Amino acid sequence: MNSPMAERWLRRFRDDDTCGTKLVCFPHAGGWASAYRTWSTGLPSDTGVLAVRYPGREDRYSDPFATGLEALADDIADALAELAPYRLVLFGHSMGASVAHEVALRLQKRGCPPAALCVSGRRPPHTLDGSRRFSGPDDRIVADILRFDPSRAPVFADPDLRELVLPAVRADYRLVDDYRGGSRPPLDCPVFGYTGDADPEVTPDQMRDWADMTHGAFRLRVLPGGHFYLVGEEAALLADLGRVLDGVTYRPHTAM
Repeated sequence: MNSPMAERWLRRFRDDDTCGTKLVCFPHAGGWASAYRTWSTGLPSDTGVLAVRYPGREDRYSDPFATGLEALADDIADALAELAPYRLVLFGHSMGASVAHEVALRLQKRGCPPAALCVSGRRPPHTLDGSRRFSGPDDRIVADILRFDPSRAPVFADPDLRELVLPAVRADYRLVDDYRGGSRPPLDCPVFGYTGDADPEVTPDQMRDWADMTHGAFRLRVLPGGHFYLVGEEAALLADLGRVLDGVTYRPHTAM
């Protein structure tokens, strides 16, 4: 039975008794769990596809925003407790990559590490010193979003939609700015990196620094596109993730 805490934090796009593998997806800054709603159709049928429901948006609109990225990771790690017996793979894009990594560290510390960590479009924590700050006036935030994702222009052109979306973006940008990263203990699981070849936020060489975050294997896949390459290259990304899910090994753990 799914716990109330897990139901609060996880949206299940596909998850039943036949899903021995659980792919847990972490949205980008200002992003929603529903960004991953189509992924179940492109992944093996025995893979559960779940997405993290950050507070302050969608059906958690009335919940207070997280006070910090590491506090957010604490709560999500608690919510994933019931998934400990399963083969757990974490995928995070942009800010979500940092959150997924912090969650992986917490699961490992509790003796229930994930089978793999997949990080996308984000520098690793030990290279974040000197990275640009994201917070600022609303007009600057909107311009920043549209620089990466012009398709969202109609949302910010509508005053009601703009006011609905902007609070979560502001809160997440503060999380990103306040998270200074730094040295972290290596993971025991493999790490798989993904990025767009024209992403202005991170270069392929910077993504390769994620190799320092694991005692296990590391592999990088570079796909065509910018920061949101995963929209236009969804089929290619999911095909590669399918191979990751098929190839990683896993030792079952007891519940946390």
